[in-house]
Amino acid sequence: MSKKKMQFEVQENESIEACLERMKKQGYIPVRRTEKPVFQEVVNGKETSYEPVGRQIVFEAIHAE
Repeated sequence: MSKKKMQFEVQENESIEACLERMKKQGYIPVRRTEKPVFQEVVNGKETSYEPVGRQIVFEAIHAE
């Protein structure tokens, strides 16, 4: 028996469309999209700052009955 809910993360070098197609092939329908920024720590002398370097996209999906 498969799970009712699953999370699918858009992989590095994968398009959003490819992730949605992968979800569909496994029998899931997306219900929510979450984006989180990915930061990199940059140290300049004694100062530390955080710069955005990308984003993580996660789809929450339910199993299509």
